[in-house]
Amino acid sequence: MKLNQTTFSEFILLGFTDIRKIELLLFSILLFSYLLTITGNAAIIIITLLDLRLQTPMYFFLRNFSFLEIGFTTTVIPQALVHLATGSKKISYLGCIIQFFLYFQLGTTEFFLLAVMSFDRYVAICNPLRYPAIMNNHVCISLVLCSWLGGFLIIIVPVALFLQFPMCDSNILDHFFCDNTPLNKLICGDTRLLGFIEFITAVLSLLGSLTINVVSYIYIIKTIVRIPSATGRQKAFSTCASHFIVVSITYGSCIFLYIKPAQDSKLDPGKVVAILNTVVSPLLNPFIYSLRNQQVQEALRDLFRKGVAKLRGHN
Repeated sequence: MKLNQTTFSEFILLGFTDIRKIELLLFSILLFSYLLTITGNAAIIIITLLDLRLQTPMYFFLRNFSFLEIGFTTTVIPQALVHLATGSKKISYLGCIIQFFLYFQLGTTEFFLLAVMSFDRYVAICNPLRYPAIMNNHVCISLVLCSWLGGFLIIIVPVALFLQFPMCDSNILDHFFCDNTPLNKLICGDTRLLGFIEFITAVLSLLGSLTINVVSYIYIIKTIVRIPSATGRQKAFSTCASHFIVVSITYGSCIFLYIKPAQDSKLDPGKVVAILNTVVSPLLNPFIYSLRNQQVQEALRDLFRKGVAKLRGHN
């Protein structure tokens, strides 16, 4: 195959469809979902910062997770909205590589942070007396920083290796953003090492962090079952139910990627999973936490009352 030794200045993203009416409909749906996602996660950040009752490790991690969700969805959706609105499907080479890196770096950091949040719930439920000593401010900040650093270090290697390959004759990406699978189809040369590195990266980030989540919840469930009173069991379970649901949605959408669709399927599984990851999960997470968490509900009501009182005072 002939190699193009000069790097493309831009890529063409095929997106979802070429039908203009459907593009505008998708634009409306994505825009509404994106604004709702930003609003919901921003509300979680503000509430956990302002309410003194939420100054605990659990809500410190939740605040960082909401910040990650905003960054993660913003990496992909605004660019997709511009393409749907204008009909232009071009993205610069540099912009594509930055998007590719940030998408996986932030996504991997989320996996690590979810594992940290599971460990936090494990300590809270299984070692409640030692919880304040174990999960002190220094430990909490260190765990969040390690999640960010881990996400960067584990992704920088395959990205750096990818950049060493020349591009082939095509610059057309069959996706709505710069994902690794369509990008890998455009490079020439022996990509076995790159594939192996990406596989190891996926195992370490996805399955490694999932193992920590699963082991933590096994011990949590065992501890909850041993609690003698039904009220105690319900209270213990309620403190980690929201996180368990978020873990299930986040990992479930990623694992779905490995389910091979039927040969006649009209849905691209990569695009379906990308929609689940970049739109559905970030949109649902703040509502899951606010709807199932009594403390968050009370903080929301108090913040709303204070806002209404201030408005009335000005009037």
